[in-house]
Amino acid sequence: MQPVPEEADKTPSAATEDTQWSRPECQAWTGMLLLGTCLLYCARVTMPVCTVAMSQDFGWNKKEAGIVLSSFFWGYCLTQVVGGHLGDRIGGEKVILLSASTWGFITAITPLLAHLGSGHLAFMTFSRILMGLLQGVYFPALTSLLSHRVQESKRAFTYSTVGAGSQIGTLVTGGVGSVLLDQCGWQSVFYFSGGLTLLWVYYVYRYLLNEKELVLALGILVQGLPIPRPSKVPWRQLFRKSSVWAAVCAQLSSASSFFILLSWLPTFFKETFPHSKGWVFNVVPWLLAIPASLFSGFLSDHLISQGYRVITVRKLMQVMGLGLSSIFVLCLGHTTSFLNAMIFASVSIGFQTFNHSGISVNIQDLAPSCAGFLFGVANTAGALAGVIGVCLGGYLIEATGSWTCVFNLVAIISNLGLGTFLVFGKAQRVDLTPTHEDL
Repeated sequence: MQPVPEEADKTPSAATEDTQWSRPECQAWTGMLLLGTCLLYCARVTMPVCTVAMSQDFGWNKKEAGIVLSSFFWGYCLTQVVGGHLGDRIGGEKVILLSASTWGFITAITPLLAHLGSGHLAFMTFSRILMGLLQGVYFPALTSLLSHRVQESKRAFTYSTVGAGSQIGTLVTGGVGSVLLDQCGWQSVFYFSGGLTLLWVYYVYRYLLNEKELVLALGILVQGLPIPRPSKVPWRQLFRKSSVWAAVCAQLSSASSFFILLSWLPTFFKETFPHSKGWVFNVVPWLLAIPASLFSGFLSDHLISQGYRVITVRKLMQVMGLGLSSIFVLCLGHTTSFLNAMIFASVSIGFQTFNHSGISVNIQDLAPSCAGFLFGVANTAGALAGVIGVCLGGYLIEATGSWTCVFNLVAIISNLGLGTFLVFGKAQRVDLTPTHEDL
């Protein structure tokens, strides 16, 4: 198959404004961002790990504990677009570092906040909302950063590698955090996650970032100084394109499907297989997702380097990320074997990581100059749909007494997004002026 000269369609005005990383720089930043994503999830899942112990200490009932846990997502939904827009304007690495320093500090002082007064519930709810606000900027800013700094032929593997940190972070806190919880109390888990994040922030600041640029970025945020890049986002131009709406729809589907499974799979295993070990079904699927994520990125970049069209590869990744994963989800509702259920759940979650090499990178294909903003829009829609989907899943279980309807819901959402992307998805840039567009 002959390579398709998509780069030839790009005029000089389409060149990225930022200098792309050299190979050593890309390797260093990929490693640091992988660790950053890991620490993001370490801090994010610290509260769920400690909720039972904290409920016992503070006398929370299930409803009050649920308020604390769900409050994170309301903050998370509010800063997706802001984080992407700031990443496009001042640089994604600066947004990530500034937000990480704050969420790391909040995580480390959470035990102190919890004992400030008698309003434990109010303080914890507020801190979780603030955590959601700060962590909501991470992935949109990451998308913006990689779209500016990483070559198109390497974006899928880089994004998939960095994205694998989400599974690693969940496993680290689930494993190390559980030991700390038993041996040293719930406070130690917060100190552990927050302290590691602050150490990571110091290392990145000390060795990878330009101090003057970081100070300038901080000044822009605090004082409203003139932003060095053009701040106008071509709203009308972007949202007139069917390919943009296809990307938003696919991201919405993948995010909401992931949230539903993340929320309900543990309960499904516990109720359907009451004698099964919790560490097995809470660890194995996410452990297997790590090599699956890395493989998807390698496969995607390899196919493009072999001459396959970029959009063909992106759609292939989504067929696996949304299509094949939904087939194994459906199988979950029709098995009575714990082993088979573990296989179906693990394979489904593993295939879902292929979304990193499909739709997540496709957003960077479409609008590298404002990829953070566009990803923020799509991820906000996905987060909101996920919250609604989780609630709807609970309603369906109560109404029917069957888990099949929940897995059917995931399959329907996934395939609606896949169908839209297969029909309308494209990889040509849409953020250029009309005179330079070649669609």
